[in-house]
Amino acid sequence: MHIELLAVGELDQPALRRAAEEYARRLERYARVHQRRVPGEPIPARRTQGEVQRVLEAEGRRLLAALDPGSYAVALDRRGRMLTSEDVAGWLNQRMVEGDSRLVFIIGGPLGLPPQVLERARERWSLSHLTFPHQMVPVILLEQLYRAFRILRGEPYHY
Repeated sequence: MHIELLAVGELDQPALRRAAEEYARRLERYARVHQRRVPGEPIPARRTQGEVQRVLEAEGRRLLAALDPGSYAVALDRRGRMLTSEDVAGWLNQRMVEGDSRLVFIIGGPLGLPPQVLERARERWSLSHLTFPHQMVPVILLEQLYRAFRILRGEPYHY
């Protein structure tokens, strides 16, 4: 299985970058993991609805251009479906059974994901009712994927 995180903007906080790299390294026991980033669009200090739309459209074009057409895409979106760690394990198992070997998790920038990216995704997930800084999302997602593989294999992990 190949897992890709496709995200807007650089992970520029050293502690978060190290944490994401650590969980990606741990995941390598179970799947090939790749983290890819597209440039974020500068966000004006005084945002109008038109400026927000412009930023989202530009980031959306970059994400869609980077997205492999044959991949099973999951958009991380605050309005998406929430899963437990056990649900994620079951979902991963189902993807393997159905032969979906290339999973791409799409993470937007500070303004989220535009409609054209949400429409391209086969699923939308929410990590929580809480709002997280977008730079924390790769760490949380990678940790949950690692936890899910451990659950699938019956390996010990804190439940």
